[in-house]
Amino acid sequence: MTEKLFYKDAYTKEFTAKVLSCRACEKKRGYAVVLDKTAFFPEGGGQYADVGTLSGIKVKDVQEKDGEIFHYTEEPLKEGETISGKIDWEIRFSRMQQHTAEHILSGLVHERYGYDNVGFHLNDDFCTMDFNGFISGEEMKDIETKANRAVYENKRIEVLYPSEEELKSLIYRSKIEIEGQVRIVKIPGYDICACCAPHLGSTGEIGQIKIIGMMKYKGGIRLTMVSGQRALLDHQNREKDMKAISGLLSAKEQELPEAVERLKEENDKLKNELLRFQRMLIGYKAERISADEKAVCLFEEELDGTGIRELMNRILDRGAKVCAVFLKKEQDSYQYVLGSRTSDVRSYGKALNETFSGRGGGKPEMIQGSLSGTEEEIRRFFEEITNE
Repeated sequence: MTEKLFYKDAYTKEFTAKVLSCRACEKKRGYAVVLDKTAFFPEGGGQYADVGTLSGIKVKDVQEKDGEIFHYTEEPLKEGETISGKIDWEIRFSRMQQHTAEHILSGLVHERYGYDNVGFHLNDDFCTMDFNGFISGEEMKDIETKANRAVYENKRIEVLYPSEEELKSLIYRSKIEIEGQVRIVKIPGYDICACCAPHLGSTGEIGQIKIIGMMKYKGGIRLTMVSGQRALLDHQNREKDMKAISGLLSAKEQELPEAVERLKEENDKLKNELLRFQRMLIGYKAERISADEKAVCLFEEELDGTGIRELMNRILDRGAKVCAVFLKKEQDSYQYVLGSRTSDVRSYGKALNETFSGRGGGKPEMIQGSLSGTEEEIRRFFEEITNE
């Protein structure tokens, strides 16, 4: 059994230990080292394993199995020797901030709505939480405010190891079957939860809790959260973006919503103008096609996807039996639409796609797709299949 120093003191950054074993590990492309004691937290409880060094050798991963903690290193260590361990404290402290913040949010959600946190993932950029019930944006703002109140109150965080009898009467989250001693993390007034991970000593060390994303997920909701230094970095990045947008729109930051609204109105007006001119252009192009022409093949660059469909329909209305319009996207790459009022054009589409590495489909009267080839090759092939 490896002695777990991170449970005795979550703030242990450096330690000395004896190497009990060191074996090559092909799966991890390195070595699996077992020590008599360690401050490295192994992956668990939704939290990644600590990283750092053992006598200067990089520790890439840490996992626990049957009470032994395996440190996966890039180089071997000699069995029996005493080594010095050092965890990457900046990473560990950030993870502790996120994890403690997650407990506060989950405790508040559970207390108010009875929802469980059914999925928790903590990486080195943000933290996600999945709750099995819906919460509105306004309700979540209130939860966020209360969570930050817990930070300001600087509550002392307690770690408890209740007996089996005490556990029977204790109300706590994550009440599942756990073999051996259950470890309880208590944030007075906010949360009591079974948890195996190291936490902060007090809530004030979190600094700030900020929800940066919400989405519906599997009948409930998924929250994305940052806290501590990550929350500050998120704020700094958003401030940088705001200043950049402010400069682009020549508007003060507090006036950006109005400036964006004006820009949207101008954009909508230009879109409508463009649509009007495109319809005029389509009418002009359709008029240029002889009413006697039965199989029409056109190549366009000025129109969009909607425009080529409208052009095809205009030409079919003028009496063409079949019409294909190809819109150039890149060099020898086309989006196309093909239709007819009297024939099933799916066979034409299949032939085009097979010959020009295309894809697409549709209904008997119209198909859409994309393909690659030169204008000359496509035009010649279209004439061949429509004249058969």
